[in-house]
Amino acid sequence: EDRCSLAPAMDILSYSEREWRGNTAKSALIRKGYLEMSSRFGSLRRVRGDNYCALRATLFQVLTHSTQLPLWLRDEDVTMLPDQLEAQEGLISGWSFPGECLQGDGRGDAILQMKGYTELLRTKWQAALACSSLAERQRLCEHLFQGGEEELGLLEAMKLLMLARALELHGRMQAGGDVPLFCWLLFARDSSDSPRSFLSNHLSHVGLSAGLEQVEMFLLGYTLECTIQVYRLYKADTEEFVTYYPDDHKDDWPSVCLVTEDDRHYNVPVVEATERAE
Repeated sequence: EDRCSLAPAMDILSYSEREWRGNTAKSALIRKGYLEMSSRFGSLRRVRGDNYCALRATLFQVLTHSTQLPLWLRDEDVTMLPDQLEAQEGLISGWSFPGECLQGDGRGDAILQMKGYTELLRTKWQAALACSSLAERQRLCEHLFQGGEEELGLLEAMKLLMLARALELHGRMQAGGDVPLFCWLLFARDSSDSPRSFLSNHLSHVGLSAGLEQVEMFLLGYTLECTIQVYRLYKADTEEFVTYYPDDHKDDWPSVCLVTEDDRHYNVPVVEATERAE
C-alpha cells in the first residue's frame, strides 16, 4: 500500500482547532497564526515528521510548483559533483546513507551512488516540468514521496548540493570575496568552521539524527536558488512571523512556502487550485 510522506490536505482552520484546542497563551498564538494564514491558504498537508522533514517539505514544494529547470541543474557537470568533491577534499567516500539507501553489505561505491541520486533529482525535476496538468504533477509527486530509497536518495542528493554550495561559499570567503551574511554565521560555529567539519558535525547527521538548523535553511535556499518563505507560527505577532530563507533574492528567485510551529517540523500549506491557476 502506498504511504505518501505527506498526509492528505486538511482544512487549515480545522487542523488548527484540532491541534491547538487548549487555552494557553501559546495555543492562542498558534491559532492566530493559522487564522492569518487562512486568508491565503485553504488547507495544510502534514509532512512525515522525521529528521528529513525540512528537506522533504522543501523538495516537495519545489517539484510541485517549479516552472523551469534551474540553471545549476541544467549543467551536465552537476552529476560529476561527487567525483569533484571526492577528488578535491575526499568528502564523499565516507558518506552516511540511511538504511533504505544501503546497498549490498553497505560498503558500496558512495561516489557512484551519489552520482545516481543527483541524476535522479534532475530526471524527476524534468519529469515534473513535463507534466501536462497540475493533477498529473501531483500524482508524480505523490508517487515519488513514499519514504523509500527513491525519495531518500533525492534528499541525500540535496545534501550533496548543499555541501558543494558550502564549499564554494567558504572558498569565496577565504579569498575575501562577497558572500551572503548567513555564511559568517554558518562558519563561525566551532563545529562547522570549514566545509569538512560542517559535513561531519552537521550535514551528515541531517535525516539520520538531526534536522536542519535555521542557518542551514539559508544554505538550502541558496543551494536551490529558491526563496523558502516560512510562516513561523510561534512568532505570530512579531516581525519574524514570516521569514525568508534567504531574504536577499525575493525579487529574482522562484519561491516556495512552508509552515512551522517550532522551527523543527515543517508542513506544506496548500493554495486552493482555482487561485493557483489564476
